[in-house]
Amino acid sequence: MEIKWAKNTMPKSQLNNVDCYITADDAKCAYSFHKTIPGYKITPLVKLKSLAQHFGVGEIYVKDESKRFDLNAFKITGAGFAMAKYLSISLGKDISEVTFEELKSPKTKKKTGDITFYSATDGNHGRAVAWMASKLGYKAVINMPKGSTERRRQNILNTGAQCVITEMNYDDTVRYTNNQAKENNGIVVQDTAWKGYEEIPTWIMQGYSAMALEIEEQMDYPPTHIFLQAGVGSFASAIQSYYANVYKENPPMVVIVESDQADCFYLSALANDGKARFKKGDMLTLMAGLACGEPNTISFEIIKNHSAYFASCADIVTAYGMRILGNPMGQDERIMSGESGAVTTGLLAYIMTDTKYQSFRKELKLDKNSKILLISTEGDTDPECYRDVVWRGRNQYSK
Repeated sequence: MEIKWAKNTMPKSQLNNVDCYITADDAKCAYSFHKTIPGYKITPLVKLKSLAQHFGVGEIYVKDESKRFDLNAFKITGAGFAMAKYLSISLGKDISEVTFEELKSPKTKKKTGDITFYSATDGNHGRAVAWMASKLGYKAVINMPKGSTERRRQNILNTGAQCVITEMNYDDTVRYTNNQAKENNGIVVQDTAWKGYEEIPTWIMQGYSAMALEIEEQMDYPPTHIFLQAGVGSFASAIQSYYANVYKENPPMVVIVESDQADCFYLSALANDGKARFKKGDMLTLMAGLACGEPNTISFEIIKNHSAYFASCADIVTAYGMRILGNPMGQDERIMSGESGAVTTGLLAYIMTDTKYQSFRKELKLDKNSKILLISTEGDTDPECYRDVVWRGRNQYSK
């Protein structure tokens, strides 16, 4: 099977982490700061009318994060906001009181002194940390897990940061980076959380939630369904938090989507005891940005409390999504979506067209009244890999 799925019947946490960690006001605060960054523009929300008609659903919207600054991915919304919040606190100010220009000023640098930001990444998050550090006049050290592509490493090096590819998987690279930062008095900017490291990941999630506020401005009504990718879960929980807070009485149905090589949320749903499950090993998948085997501790609680379903997808699913978005139907706009950005589109396509998943389609109540939101979290961040899939047919669809 290309897709496995599970309904969320895990026991809810007694503590409502949505209200504790991420609110609509947090999204507004992050959104306001983002607007002060030179070159900021709301990324497009593309309506795929022909594809919706083909699938027999009401509407399909895809948020295209390949247009986020010149970074080809969404990660700067979280990393940039967290770094700005750290610096604003160093100045003795609230993030709502500062702008990007103030943070990059010599006066700020004189007060904060030299800072080196550390991060582990498959590519997009580390590139965002390195980009923001460079723009603000600070240093960055980025480590990448085994199997990362040289092109993505080069994107990071181009910002002036240090960057190496380790011989470890993502989760072990995170641990290595954390120890390295401690030894050198650096600041870790990581979009996952663990016991004792929760403040900066929370800020990153608050930054991500600004995307939901952008979507609210771009749509005339809330979606009925949202499909969200999960690696460690920070992005998914941030978007979910916004909608759970704003639409408490009737929130959209959320499906959490993972690679089958790193499907810790899906495995947790199968265990059904409310505890997170980990995935070990190299987690070799086309979806490099989702190759994370240990959930963000904060995100896990949010996702456990508010998601409806979990889907574990083989690489063939995201490859299908990449080709669909890159070769649109009718007058639909083309979206260049990368390996971790297109899996939700591929999943929707399988659900709506393959008879093997008819029962899943019925459980999700996908029909002519459905208004579906997808977020393409990255563009062709590795152009050669993108061409390998879209041009040369890697991981071809078969029925």
